[in-house]
Amino acid sequence: MRSGLVHLGAWAAATGAAVALSWLGVHAVLADTVFEQPTAVPLPPAAERSPDTSSDAPQPAAETSASASPAQASPSPSASSPAGSPSAPASPTGPATGRPATSSPPTGSTGSTSSVKSYRVPGGRVALDIRTEDAQLVSATPDPGWQMQVWHGDHWMRIDFSQENRTSSVFVTWNGHPPTVQTVPG
Repeated sequence: MRSGLVHLGAWAAATGAAVALSWLGVHAVLADTVFEQPTAVPLPPAAERSPDTSSDAPQPAAETSASASPAQASPSPSASSPAGSPSAPASPTGPATGRPATSSPPTGSTGSTSSVKSYRVPGGRVALDIRTEDAQLVSATPDPGWQMQVWHGDHWMRIDFSQENRTSSVFVTWNGHPPTVQTVPG
């Protein structure tokens, strides 16, 4: 009876040690790969009312929905499709693919107080929170049939959208300078 308890105790100790070591290794990897929650950015002030509009009249629904940001209306980023899944090829939006790398101007209004900028490349869309000293990824959404992959370091970030032998990239760097964004259509 005593040797059975010794074996049971040794097995329990070995199993506990293995679980603890596994958790420490997995936890360290998961903590490094998870993005922080995006910070809320202020919305631009609403358009001023005309002087002939009474203050107690309700606003029309169209005006209310027009002031909502597109990021609120869009769904959360979807998982990219697996490499072997059959799907119709997505048509690229834009001219021929042999263009050199360019700095893409962000879409959106220039008078906005928001620092979130959206960049469109063949294969998907990237939303970045551009600050004075760094940038953070808000979302990266691949088009149907495309896959998305993200790499990041202390002072740079790369987001790729790929489909078969085509790859479009968005590069963000801020090493000692304000963040710059370059897009490379694929």
